[in-house]
Amino acid sequence: MKFRDYYDTLGVARDASAEDIKKAFRKLARKYHPDVSKEADAEARMKEINEAHAVLSDTEKRAAYDQVGHGYQSGQDFRPPPDWDAGFEFSRRNGAPHGAGDFSDFFSELFGRMGGASGGFGGRGRRVDARGED
Repeated sequence: MKFRDYYDTLGVARDASAEDIKKAFRKLARKYHPDVSKEADAEARMKEINEAHAVLSDTEKRAAYDQVGHGYQSGQDFRPPPDWDAGFEFSRRNGAPHGAGDFSDFFSELFGRMGGASGGFGGRGRRVDARGED
């Protein structure tokens, strides 16, 4: 994505007042609004103008933009703190990441091995018919 200088987009100086930004926005909006302009790129140009105005007319967004430029809202790349993965096991089993096995492994670990008992949760092998079974 190419960097777009919002001040250049609106045609104002970096130290422009809120009133100057508003006037520049209105002037450009009248010129490039898709309902008015016959230019082929009017819609795209209007989107850029709206984006620039949205940032520069908001004092908090403008301050953030002035500090870091166009990427002000994307944040910094994630950098995990030291030892962020302490206590987690990222081992691999059979070439697959831990936990990527089939569901039977998951349920076996969750409920334990029941030794083939059909009673569930370690119950005896006695089967109770549900209502409606013949």
